[in-house]
Amino acid sequence: MGANASNYPHSCSPRVGGNPQAQQTFIGTSSYSQQGYGCESKLYSLDHGHEKPQDKKKRTSGLATLKKKFIKRRKSNRSADHAKQMRELLSGWDVRDVNALVEEYEGTSALKELSLQASLARPEARTLQKDMADLYEYKYCTDVDLIFQETCFPVHRAILAARCPFFKTLLSSSPEYGAEIIMDISTAGIDMPMFSALLHYLYTGEFGMEDSRFQNVDILVQLSEEFGTPNSLDVDMRGLFDYMCYYDVVLSFSSDSELVEAFGGNQNCLDEELKAHKAIISARSPFFRNLLQRRIRTGEEITDRTLRTPTRIILDESIIPKKYAKVILHCMYTDVVDLSGLHCSPSVGSLSEVQALVAGKPNMTRAEEAMELYHIALFLEFNMLAQVLLPQSKSLKYFVNLK
Repeated sequence: MGANASNYPHSCSPRVGGNPQAQQTFIGTSSYSQQGYGCESKLYSLDHGHEKPQDKKKRTSGLATLKKKFIKRRKSNRSADHAKQMRELLSGWDVRDVNALVEEYEGTSALKELSLQASLARPEARTLQKDMADLYEYKYCTDVDLIFQETCFPVHRAILAARCPFFKTLLSSSPEYGAEIIMDISTAGIDMPMFSALLHYLYTGEFGMEDSRFQNVDILVQLSEEFGTPNSLDVDMRGLFDYMCYYDVVLSFSSDSELVEAFGGNQNCLDEELKAHKAIISARSPFFRNLLQRRIRTGEEITDRTLRTPTRIILDESIIPKKYAKVILHCMYTDVVDLSGLHCSPSVGSLSEVQALVAGKPNMTRAEEAMELYHIALFLEFNMLAQVLLPQSKSLKYFVNLK
């Protein structure tokens, strides 16, 4: 039962221009395309008159001329005469002002080239996802063990609780450090490699193994029903930073270098503390990772675990000003550098700011703050923060020197 296209008329509006008696109404085609049925396509029309060749040629040439005019007008609108505009702008300027503008343009061009070359030369900074993958692989500062099919999986309580509702409920029933929790998963077909891949996904947001079973929609639906569907990694890590659930380390600041070296002293001389997670700061910064491992070797970590108190890290205010600490922590959790909080109220200023005010020094500019924070990132070996700050700090300093 084939239907001919001529049975389904497609009307078109009458053609404008030319002889009014020669207007046509198209009805349709009498056959399908040549590829489908090997028939030649033919067009039927109802002619209301005969069109002279001269009129047809005149109408075609007129439309072509009109089209050229539209194209010319469109091109003229797109391509502005920049030289003319610059001449009109600079017509009333002094020669020295024009030279300063030229130097500024040349400096901007040089900065662009320097930034491009620096980006090509420096190694790629490790992202949050890569550092979280290493955290799961090398097991820095784990605090709970999951037992699945007689295999132990050391993990981090705060990360799993932030990423998965199932683990949030499960881990809340065993709050002690180093708890061993036997996993009982009702979803069928989950073996040890697949369970490890699921944990890897919670840490990184991507599966660490190519398993065809993950392409099975039924298994994914069952896993989502049992474990819950996590948000994206950046959303959950931002929530972990905002609420600091299960934090196990506090950062304090002091101007007493001997107090910093001793990691102790009178608490009254310490400024406000900042909460954090050992797993995150050790994964993002080799400086903090070596510091925490040294505390484990000296036995200080055992004392903290016995007393069930967070580990205290006292930082020298003259090396790492407190006003930058929250910016650094925020970047460790989110890979985002937010400098908007540096100019808050004086009550939250660091000791270095107070000393600068007493000495009569002016407030630091945004470029100077970026440069100082860049050097702190190098000290902490936090390459992501350093590479984000390098273009703006270097370029601003270079631009100032040019002027």
